[in-house]
Amino acid sequence: MTDLTTVLETTGALAGAGGLGYAKVRAPRLYWSLVGLPVTWGRFTITYRSTMDVCGLTVQPSRLRAFLTRNVARREVLPVPPKIRRVQGTSTGMRVTLRLPAGLEPADLMAASERLRHAWGVHAVTIAETKPGYVQLRMTGYDVLRRVRMPRTARPEGLAVQVALREDGTAFVRDYRKVPMALTLGANNSGKSVYQRNLIKGLAALPVALVGIDCKRGVEQSAYAPRLSALVTTPDEAAALLDVLVAEMGERFDLLSGHGVSDMWDLPEELRPVPVVVLVDEVAELFLISSKKDEERRERIVTALIRLAQMARAVGIYLEVCGQRFGSELGRGATMLRAQLTGRVVHRVNDKQTAEMGLADVAPDAVMAAGLIPAERPGTAVAADSSGGWTKIRTPHTSRAEAAALCRRFAHLVPDLPPLAPFRPLVPADAPVAGPSLVKPLPVTD
Repeated sequence: MTDLTTVLETTGALAGAGGLGYAKVRAPRLYWSLVGLPVTWGRFTITYRSTMDVCGLTVQPSRLRAFLTRNVARREVLPVPPKIRRVQGTSTGMRVTLRLPAGLEPADLMAASERLRHAWGVHAVTIAETKPGYVQLRMTGYDVLRRVRMPRTARPEGLAVQVALREDGTAFVRDYRKVPMALTLGANNSGKSVYQRNLIKGLAALPVALVGIDCKRGVEQSAYAPRLSALVTTPDEAAALLDVLVAEMGERFDLLSGHGVSDMWDLPEELRPVPVVVLVDEVAELFLISSKKDEERRERIVTALIRLAQMARAVGIYLEVCGQRFGSELGRGATMLRAQLTGRVVHRVNDKQTAEMGLADVAPDAVMAAGLIPAERPGTAVAADSSGGWTKIRTPHTSRAEAAALCRRFAHLVPDLPPLAPFRPLVPADAPVAGPSLVKPLPVTD
């Protein structure tokens, strides 16, 4: 009987260990909740002060505190770390809110994030400033970008859509009112097209006008025609469409001037024009020319794009520019246009120079991270903006058929914009489904 009990206990222990090993690989959220979170919480609690000390994140206490410690408590005066205000566990990691003492700033913790990650045995540590004097350590327990699973959060308000998952387990939101113009770079098979599909998938359900510029004869964006207010597939058509958008921008500025406001969103709702999102699939096709006679068209396109990027935010016209490479070699105006595109998303690229084109002028520290994106992880990218902050993201896989189905579902939301009517894509009617005939045959009689 004793031998049987020993065998059962051993078998149960092995089965439990095997189950935890399986959960760590196949169900990392479950493993983190059962094992990772308690272990990390305990390690953090026990080693917090010593870890902060060796990482150089402590400061000398105030004179009053030093006096009380030395003369009342009769203890040695030690440097003090940031004060812990709140510790919260999540399904992907931990959130620790810290009150910074005088002499420390968020940048100090950002510089030590890699040391903190190794000290507490977590996958990543990112720092976010919540309010002056307070920061939040966002620890990620495992690689959430390996298998993207979007968090169940409320849909963002306004002109914003959830596009990807951040490396800290939160959703990456593309908010056009905060970041009106953006540039997305990436090599072939890097996930750039999937990123655009997720954008269209989210925008299709919003009351906006979607304008597509796809100079690859529409092979990327033609499937979304039911939801597009305009679609052009050649540089000549793109030049004409951009001229119309510039004219529309001028009319909207006249509307703002007539009502004494400087932003479209300050207008009453009944007078507010519909927002317009312009999706450029491959920007290089708008710059490249094959002969001298194309130079005039190119100048029209570049001038219109720069004018829209500089001024169109106030009237609700937003640019989403995509490309494989976007540098000065494209010609005059390329660098000036890129400088107006605040948001930057860089997928895997073929060379370091392309990563520098997208990130060096807004977040220099992110260039190295973009160059290390592996080819076997399509959809992974580095997102940054003019604030200098950056994060690694990955878009969930969305098929072209799925995005096209959503565009057909929300086709009734296409707004009525007469200036864009000549560019409205032709949407073929759905073919009837084969089925039994409803016509009753009549017998042939003499």
